Amino acid sequence: MSFQHIIGNEKIKDLLTTTLSHQCVLHSYMFVGPDGIGKFLFAKEFAKSILCSSTSHTEACDSCKSCISFLSDNHPDFLVIDSEDGKSIKIEQIRYLQEKISEKPITSSQKVYIINNSDLMTREAQNCLLKTLEEPPIYAIIILILSNENKLLNTIKSRCTKVSFQPLTNEEMIKYFHTINPEYQLTQSILDVCQGSIGKALKVQNEFELYKQVDTILENMEKEDIVDVWNSSEVLYKNKDNIYDLLEYMNVILVTKLTKSNLIKYANCITSVETIKSRLLTNANYDMSIDYLLMNMWEELNEKNSRN
Repeated sequence: MSFQHIIGNEKIKDLLTTTLSHQCVLHSYMFVGPDGIGKFLFAKEFAKSILCSSTSHTEACDSCKSCISFLSDNHPDFLVIDSEDGKSIKIEQIRYLQEKISEKPITSSQKVYIINNSDLMTREAQNCLLKTLEEPPIYAIIILILSNENKLLNTIKSRCTKVSFQPLTNEEMIKYFHTINPEYQLTQSILDVCQGSIGKALKVQNEFELYKQVDTILENMEKEDIVDVWNSSEVLYKNKDNIYDLLEYMNVILVTKLTKSNLIKYANCITSVETIKSRLLTNANYDMSIDYLLMNMWEELNEKNSRN
């Protein structure tokens, strides 16, 4: 695979290709942008091309010993560090990176290290990494991948070349999904909630039935009695792990309705959703919070109770 097989961020493809062709790869990079837009794919392709032993300097050949090892996830000069618990990257992991980075390359002339979700590094881990960034071995390249650069120490950011990634356009999103499943239709609501993130779109695709049920809840909100609304909203009560995504999708639909109608009731419903999201973050009773949300929205949207 080359950069051209990755959807979106054409300017970054040109930047990385030019960097490779001029053999001016730097020691540390910071790939910054929203989750799910391909930063990790770009980093891996960049790493493979750096390590490739082909005479071409624009992209990996995928056939030399280095590329074959890389493609089989068995390259001795390449390492990915990521959170092991989904919450943080600990100092022990950075110390392991430092141990490996001190060893000279085995297959290639350089070594590449990717720290994925590097904004999850603890402060201790960041301070530990800083020592390596200050005096990296001449053969080492470190790529930090993150979505929130505010969580990184300024001293780390100042030692990395920042590469800013942009969300994919709707056209790029549609093109990507057409290549993997021509029958899958991205509705405008799904495109809006995904905000140019293929990762989010794939998650929505895997849970498409849940999102359809949210559509149904909102469609029936202005027609049914509140008791019927509660009884038909099982998807919200039983999907606690996905509730923030479902509530975000609900707000996308409400924003669309507000834009088309300019009715204050939709703005009030959006406020209710945001209030419940905040309450849930403070560990408020889950079922009671959903009850409260549905009641508030029903009072706003039901014709008999609407304040419009």
